[in-house]
Amino acid sequence: MRKFLFSSAVLSAVFGGMSTLKSTIQGPRNWLTLLRWIIWGATIAVAVGTVIEKSKLDELEE
Repeated sequence: MRKFLFSSAVLSAVFGGMSTLKSTIQGPRNWLTLLRWIIWGATIAVAVGTVIEKSKLDELEE
């Protein structure tokens, strides 16, 4: 769990989600809002996948 919390990719994605949330609250709700959330979800998925792959690679090197 710690590897996810301290990963720069995951932290960046979380802060991006905060920006997405702010724009959702303040802005109009249209198709762009949905697209922002889909892109944010994909960003989280890529960040978590990167951490998992790096963890597997580190285990293989040991």
